This record gives sequence, structure tokens and C-alpha cells, in this order.
Amino acid sequence: MSDLITTDLVRLQASWGADKRDAIAGMVGVLGDAGRATDADQLLADVYAREDTSATGLPGGIAIPHCRTTGVEEPTLAFARLDPPVDFGAKDGPADLAFLIAAPAGGDATHLQLLTQLARSLVKPEFTQALRGATDADEVVALVNEALGVTPATAPAATATAAAGTAAPAAAAAPTEPAQPAGSTDHPSLVAVTACPTGIAHTYMAAEALEAAAERAGVEIAVETQGSAGATPLAHDTIARAGAVIFAVDVGVRDRGRFAGKPMVTSGVKRPIDDADAMIVEALRYAADPATAPRVEGEAADAEGTGGEESWGARTRRVLMTGVSYMIPFVAAGGLLIAISFLLGGYEIANHAGAVLADSTLFNPPDLAAYADPGLDHVLFGSAEMAYLGAALFVLGKVAFAFFVPALAGYIAYAIADRPGIAPGFVMGGLVTDISGFGVPQSGFLGAIVGGVLAGLIAHWIAGWKMPTWARGLMPVLIIPLLTTVIAGLVMIVLLGQPIAWLMEQLTDGLNSMSGESAVVLGVILGLMMAFDMGGPLNKVAYSFAAAGVGGAALASDAPELKIMAAVMLAGMVPPIALALATVLRPGLFSIPERENGKAGWALGASFITEGAIPFAAADPLRVIPGIMLGSAVTGGLSMAMDVGVRAPHGGIFVLFAVDNVLGYLIALAVGTVVGAVAVIGLKSLGQSDADVATV
Repeated sequence: MSDLITTDLVRLQASWGADKRDAIAGMVGVLGDAGRATDADQLLADVYAREDTSATGLPGGIAIPHCRTTGVEEPTLAFARLDPPVDFGAKDGPADLAFLIAAPAGGDATHLQLLTQLARSLVKPEFTQALRGATDADEVVALVNEALGVTPATAPAATATAAAGTAAPAAAAAPTEPAQPAGSTDHPSLVAVTACPTGIAHTYMAAEALEAAAERAGVEIAVETQGSAGATPLAHDTIARAGAVIFAVDVGVRDRGRFAGKPMVTSGVKRPIDDADAMIVEALRYAADPATAPRVEGEAADAEGTGGEESWGARTRRVLMTGVSYMIPFVAAGGLLIAISFLLGGYEIANHAGAVLADSTLFNPPDLAAYADPGLDHVLFGSAEMAYLGAALFVLGKVAFAFFVPALAGYIAYAIADRPGIAPGFVMGGLVTDISGFGVPQSGFLGAIVGGVLAGLIAHWIAGWKMPTWARGLMPVLIIPLLTTVIAGLVMIVLLGQPIAWLMEQLTDGLNSMSGESAVVLGVILGLMMAFDMGGPLNKVAYSFAAAGVGGAALASDAPELKIMAAVMLAGMVPPIALALATVLRPGLFSIPERENGKAGWALGASFITEGAIPFAAADPLRVIPGIMLGSAVTGGLSMAMDVGVRAPHGGIFVLFAVDNVLGYLIALAVGTVVGAVAVIGLKSLGQSDADVATV
């Protein structure tokens, strides 16, 4: 086998223009001139195809286009210093250093292993600075071979080592340590946890991105998705074997203590969608040199969820988003059950549900004429059986909905203090909704946030007490929940209950008084919030604000809470549908993967899953996000202007039966979708044509 890189594969002043396809063509030409490409056209096509799948730009002015191809017969590495720099899709700007890695199609995953080894060195400023300062091709070849842990004389052995496992080039990650012997299987694996507030889209998209990046790097990774479909916990042996853990989460990690002591990479759930390759490289670097890595700490840190480097802002966001994450299933299930009960039994069933269930059964259905003021005049098909089923579903829905405030408080406390915080947090949530019936001031979701934080902080404080050995086993199940409930409960009843209840009353009165222009402005603001981060904190604040009012406003068709819910739901549906429409109207402005995502966007948007817009926003945030924000703002304002209301907190187009003013609902959605699509097309058309994008 020839050397991986030689001087005739190096260009120090490569002037191929500012387009990455021209730069790739230039580097392929270098391989052809050096006699390393048996079919240059096929090699070029395969590199382009790989680049179209996922951009290969890395932070720090670096690009690594690569492929497996029939156009070469042996692994080859070319290097170029680009002048002018070329945009390869990295967020921090164009690349002035480029490596082209080509591996035989019939061979092993050598080029992926080389990519991992090379990326490890590229994150070191001294290596990239040396490449930028190299005066000749010989110096570049020496630097690269040193980084790969090979010399021209040992290239075959090094390649075999790379195929055996990514930990082999230990010298590249930690020069003071010897490299693993060829064929060693004792290489670091990784584990990861992904979790987003709703657990619908981000969680699984992040997991797929990490798995794909690990596959590209030839690294074994096991990902635990803590999403709405539940989670299959990672096996103990898998965690123990891992060299590092990646937490890509916007909420608390369940059972975080399982990972105590592991080197750790942390981020929000969006980062791997944008930059999974860099996260894999960072995790491998920490696995190779644990002394420099932040660690998952023990029980105290686990309860706090700090992870060593978490800022106060990030901690606050995580705590609140954890509460929202666990709250949403109660809201969605309860709200949809109530909406279906209205479909079956009419809106009047809310006044008689208890009596219907007490006085009749499904096989001995109620006499509809016996119920008046209001009467059961809107039962589906006038059927007594439908009335009974409607009453049953209404009760189930109200019970489920009643738990959403306690769940919000309970899991906020859990995010701060782990399991010992759950019980007192739930008690605080029940307290502010007065489930006891003793007339305690009701402060709703604001009280739940305050009560949950208070319970979590107190529980975490008590957990830090030094206790005798005999009492330690009682701490999490008795002492912490008991003392926390007493202290936090008294503070809420004596000091905070009345002020927060007054604030909620003022907020409710303000909503009830909104009409005309002020209501339209509110709809516009809610629309902007729903589209700005597509499932992130602002989106969830707007959604929680709307959902909190749905349960108590199920009857009055003119209730402002129902109008707010409609504006939020419609505005959240617009981004994926608008982008799907844009891919149909101007497909040339979008890459092939984006056009495929557009096909899914129709269904995701119709189902009120705003996260369907994320792939587009991640690829082109400055053009996509303003466009969809405009569309959502228009929809939110129109929804308010036309007095659209919806009694279901989720479901999108599939809960039209729960909509007041269905025509207005559809008009607001259609107009906002068209505006959003046109805005995105207009912004993406600035400075580029369809042909330009089609070649990217």
C-alpha cells in the first residue's frame, strides 16, 4: 500500500474559487494528477453525493470532504490550504484548511477511522496553527503523519490499526501514552442520553444524528432516548464499558446517577442535530484524557443536575423545561378526552357528567329528557349511549387534566432534588389548585412553578445534611419528603399563596378584558414565540400559557382562553406546513434531503408538531426562522381577529370537532402558511438562484 499522504497530494496555495464544489473538484484533480484516482469522475461524483448528505465543514476553518468510492483502489488523503477560503457549511464561517479522504468502496471503514483520528488533531489549535504556518509540502506531510500516528514506512500497519478501532491512535489524543496494538478491541465506546420537553421530535432526531455521526467515525455508541414513547434504559454493563457520556437534553436526565464518574459532554438537544460530529470528537477526546474532562458527579450533583459546568441560566431553563415535559402528557390526554366527550355528549355534558354516571350505566343508559338547564340537546345522534360514553370520557379527561399543575410542580422539584423532591412538589401543586377543597388560594401554574422550585430547593438542602448511618436509609423516603412538605407548605400557605393568587387573578381579568386590537397583538406575539425556537423554551412558554386555561374554559364559546389556545395551536402548525409548501413551489431552493423533509412536514404540521421545521432552520437559520415567524405571527393575529376557539390543547387539524369557527380556523392556517412559504422563498432567493442551491 502506498503512503496515505505524500507531497504530491499537498497544495499550499489552492485558488479554486469560493464554491465548495469547485474546491472539491480541485482536490479530486490533485488525486488524479498524483495517479491515485483510477476513475476521477466517479470519485468526484461520490464526494459530491457525500457532501450533499451532510456538510463536512468543522469549526475553526476546517473541512473534511470524504467518501468511499470505486474511483480509488487504496486509501488516500489530500490536503489543501484554500485561498480564498471556501464555505463548507460550518457555522463559524468558511474553511481555509481542507482534507480530502478517499477510501476504496470494497474496503473497510478506513476513511471513517481516519476521519476520527484526523478530527481529534484538528480540535487542537497547535496542530491547525502548524498547518497554516507550514512552509512546504514535506512539512505538511510530516505534521499529518505525526497526527495520525503513522510514518510512511508504517502506513499499512497504521491502517490496519485504524480499522480495528478508533482508540488505536492514542498517541494522537494523548502523545504521552502508547498507542493500542493493532487489532485491539479495547477501544472506547460512548453512551448518550437525548431528551426534549415534548419527547416527540428533538429527542429522536438528536439520537439519529449522534448515531449517524458515531457510525461515520467508526465509534460504538448506545443512545437512550428519554422521549414520549418511553425509554429503554441503557444496560449497566454498557454504561460501565463506555469511555464517556453525552447528555443532549433540555430537561433533567432520568436516573443521572447511573453515569456518576464518567467524562461528560453536555448540550441542549439541538446541538447534535447541528453538530453531532464535533460532539463525538469531543467525547472521544475526554475518553482518551479523562483528567481534563468534566465528570458526571455523584448523588448530590445528580440531585442538582449541575454536571460540573452548567450555568445558572442553563440550570433554570432545564428545571422549568423538565416540569413542562412531564406536564404535557396530562394536558394533552386530559384535553383531548374532554374534547371527545363534547363530540359524543355535546358541550352540556359537562354539567351532568357526574349525575349521568351515578344514575345509569352503558347498558341502562340515561333518559336524556331528565336532564335540563341546560338540557342534553347536542348528544351525537341523540343517542343515550353516546351521552353515557361522553360523560365517562369527560370525567376521565377532567381527572387527567387536574393533575397537570401538580405534575408541573412535582417534576420541577424532581429536576432540582431528584426523587425525594417529587412528593413535596406534587403536594405544592395540589395546594395551589386546592384539590383539598378547603379554600386555599388558587394560584395555578404560576403557583406551581414557585411551589415546585421551593420544594426542590428545600429538599436539596435537606439532602445535604450530615446524618447518622442509621438515618441515611430513611432520608429519601421519609425525612426529606416530610420536612420539605411541612416547610414548603407553610411558606406557600402563610406567605406566598395570597400574592401569587392575586397575580393570577389579575392575569385572568386582563385576558377576559382583551378584545379588538389588543387580542390581535397578543395573537401575533404568541405566533412569534411558537415559531422562534420550534419546540424550545419560548415555544413551550406560549404553549403552557395557553393550555393552562383550556380546562376551566370548556363551555363558554367566547372564553378568551379558548381563543388563545387556538392562536397557539395554529401558529405552531404553520412552520412545518409552510416549509413543505415552499419545497413544492421552489424545489430548486432546497437540497434533496430538505425536499424529503418537506414531505414529512405536511403531516407533522397538521398534527401540531412544530419540530418538523427544525431540519430547515438548522441548515439555514437566518433565512428560514424569520420567514416562518412572519407566517406564524400572521396566523396568530388572524385567529384572534376571527374569534377562533379550540377546546383541545393538542391535535392540530384532527380536532376540528372541538373548534369554534372552523372556517376561520382553516383561513388563518392557510393564510399564515402561504405567507410563511413566500417569505422563506423570498429570503432564500436573496443572492442565490435555484441552480446555486441545487449544486450544494
